[in-house]
Amino acid sequence: MSADVTLRGLPLRAEGITAGYGGDPVIRGITVSADPGQVVSLVGPNGSGKSTLLKSLVGIVRVSSGTVTVGGRQVTNMAPEEIARAGVGYVPQVDDVFGPLTVRENLEMGGYLLPRGEVPGRIDKVLTVFPRLAGMVGRSAGKLSGGERKMLAMGRVLMLDPGLFLLDEPTANLAPAIAVALLEEHVRGLAASGAAVLIVEQRAKAVLAISDRTYVLGGGEVRMEGTPAELSVSPEFVESFLGGRARPVGSAEG
Repeated sequence: MSADVTLRGLPLRAEGITAGYGGDPVIRGITVSADPGQVVSLVGPNGSGKSTLLKSLVGIVRVSSGTVTVGGRQVTNMAPEEIARAGVGYVPQVDDVFGPLTVRENLEMGGYLLPRGEVPGRIDKVLTVFPRLAGMVGRSAGKLSGGERKMLAMGRVLMLDPGLFLLDEPTANLAPAIAVALLEEHVRGLAASGAAVLIVEQRAKAVLAISDRTYVLGGGEVRMEGTPAELSVSPEFVESFLGGRARPVGSAEG
């Protein structure tokens, strides 16, 4: 991601979020936050409520109690398009690009809320952030590699110039080396450019390496939270998510 691009940062504050799909709630009383310039990660076993939390923050799943504020503005249970207008960019795990459409057409779709005259300039900005896509604007999204598709998915969201990014497992189905590169270069790059980033990720080791803070979900609740350094000395966290013994981040094996 280009170091010359500056994004407007918007802080996220989600307090006491309880939400679900009808019947018993999937998540209960969850409080998370992310500030501009930060990557905040959500980790936990499958079914712990990570994706449901993201969907509740962007208006896809209804919040039954709790509040969501972005940049000091309450957006709880607003329509997804209104939350997008408020500066929130959401990249789902699946169905994140339109396969039959070209790269340019996908970016144009991402700018659907913009005045038509602003779309070409915004596309140019996105291609500055993701220069690898610049030579592919006429290629169909369905012919891109997995890593390129994720760049396009993030670029499509970037069309609306969000200050907060919510990313749901952006490295799913990617080869390990490509996944690490995506996290280190592009996800960390969004934060380095000024945005706040909240990311759900199954690759715990890789995402901890780029995170400022991490929340651990289990059974629809926050079980642990802290910096990577703090979590790395927690036997419960290390044994469950890192597959080893607790030791400080950056320390050598003895």
